[in-house]
Amino acid sequence: MKNTGSFPPSLPCFAGLSLKPDFFDEALALNPKDIWYEVHPENYMVDGGPRLAWLEAFCDKFAVSFHGVGASLGGLDPFDRAHLKSLKSLIDRFAPVQISEHATWSSYEGRYLADLLPLPRTRAVQDHMVARIDEFQNAIGRRILIENPTNYMKAQFDLDEPEFLVEIAKRAGCGLLLDVNNVYISAVNVGIDAEQYIQAIAPDLIGEIHLAGFDPDPVHGEALLIDTHSAPVSDPVWQLLDTALTHAGPKPVLIERDGNIPAFGDLLAEHKRAQTAFGVAVS
Repeated sequence: MKNTGSFPPSLPCFAGLSLKPDFFDEALALNPKDIWYEVHPENYMVDGGPRLAWLEAFCDKFAVSFHGVGASLGGLDPFDRAHLKSLKSLIDRFAPVQISEHATWSSYEGRYLADLLPLPRTRAVQDHMVARIDEFQNAIGRRILIENPTNYMKAQFDLDEPEFLVEIAKRAGCGLLLDVNNVYISAVNVGIDAEQYIQAIAPDLIGEIHLAGFDPDPVHGEALLIDTHSAPVSDPVWQLLDTALTHAGPKPVLIERDGNIPAFGDLLAEHKRAQTAFGVAVS
């Protein structure tokens, strides 16, 4: 499923939120012209029941994106065929506007590690990722976006991360999901230049931007940040959103919150701030 052209966003170019059961009723009542939602499809790989009924209600009214966390896209193990079958079934049933996964690995020799681990940035791994993405896209019948990882340890590789990911996306015919929270965390943890990182990514490859919160490591404190998605978006990450939108133009922006879920009104306040960033970046 190769593609030689650009990867324009198919989600609406305004802000969305991670959809959680904590606020299903409040979220469903909003205007679809003002917001879109993203879900982890793994949470809906069930045969029936209220969870699928809720998802159907949201997909009928809003633009919805599937953001996968379980494929181990860069792993060495063969893809889990049951996982691919369940994902394809969800896609066929609910027709999400966009599908994304992580440019990471999560399993080895049949053992699932429940983490999103960064890849060695070599030419051989690029070739591996291109083949894996092609296999994954053909299996689900859709093109995807791949998300940049969070880095926690310094290491020497052949390629810097933007070059590594851009080449993969071009060759595999997929797009990029630019997580600016991951970029900021990596800047703190391993010393990359966050703004230079963003500027190195071709705007036409960026199909979506993610924002999230982080927590300091309980041992190392602010010297090591952990991508928990359990806190509000920080000021430096908001600033990087401005950088990303100025560089790439209007793109769909998603605020992720997966833990320590606050009142829905607090999330809407962050949503409003993300909306404001569109005007600031293009003015």
